Amino acid sequence: MTIAELAPAATAPSTAPALRLHALRKTYPGPPVIDAIAGIDLHVAAGEMFGLLGPNGAGKSTTVGVCTTRIRPTEGHAEVFGIDVVREPARAKRRLGVVTQDNTLDRSLTLLENLRYHCRYFGWSGRRAAARAEELLERFRLTDRADAFPNQISGGMAQRLQVARAIAHRPQLLFLDEPTAGLDPQSRLALWELVSELREDGLTVVLTTHYMEEADQLCDRVAIVDHGRVLVCDTPEALKEAHGVGAVVDLVLESRPAPEVRQALEAVPGVRSVEDSEGGVRVLAEVGDGLLPRVVQAAGPAGVRDVSLQGSTLEAVFINLTGRDLRE
Repeated sequence: MTIAELAPAATAPSTAPALRLHALRKTYPGPPVIDAIAGIDLHVAAGEMFGLLGPNGAGKSTTVGVCTTRIRPTEGHAEVFGIDVVREPARAKRRLGVVTQDNTLDRSLTLLENLRYHCRYFGWSGRRAAARAEELLERFRLTDRADAFPNQISGGMAQRLQVARAIAHRPQLLFLDEPTAGLDPQSRLALWELVSELREDGLTVVLTTHYMEEADQLCDRVAIVDHGRVLVCDTPEALKEAHGVGAVVDLVLESRPAPEVRQALEAVPGVRSVEDSEGGVRVLAEVGDGLLPRVVQAAGPAGVRDVSLQGSTLEAVFINLTGRDLRE
């Protein structure tokens, strides 16, 4: 059984975009007043893998909440295949699946029951729901844990089950809200292999993440969001070409760099910014002769343990556009 057989479209194909957001706003009254979504206009084409990127608090999860009928917008419209999510929430829900940041599996049910009851919620017969649950457990490599409860499986297994549950009723649009947060690299890779297969079969996927490397590798287009607004939207390559920097130098240091070391790095010709990173610093710079040895020399007093040089990244694009790191 292939994923193509497991996740066909729920209804006849629509000519409307898979997702359309128009002048979307969500304001939480204060004090202080918070504009979680501050006027977003977006469209996602059917079959597209679309990334909604930005730091924590940028408005990504709130946007997903509106699109999946869980949060009511203050102004504007959100449509799923032409269906207004506020006016026709039940109809919209049949077209979409969602995996949220939190584990929302029912811990009183087994893995098999979680899938079966989800199908029953959408009106499937008991026999059809049971067959669908068995198919999904097999495809997502969970058959041997069918009778286990969610608190008895690993985080990677739980996340695979949440994706399986999200597509159980055969939606056309899948929202993944920070799906790999907290997963080890092996579990992240396994999850993306499964999602990529779903996407190749025509399922539209909207991904929110602050892991820019995931979006760079997986998404057809990405929108970078900050403070509830879309800063830019295009293909990863186009964004890196238009808004990126020439080089990213990652330095692993023996000690935290003193202020004078940071100042020396910032004084290297071509350097645009110096950001803290895990175990050291990340230097964004224009490509130039002698860049790498000059950066290493400037960081010398902090003890350089390792150094790597790569081309512009989506994270560098974000820093270049906003002047701050993704984790701030």
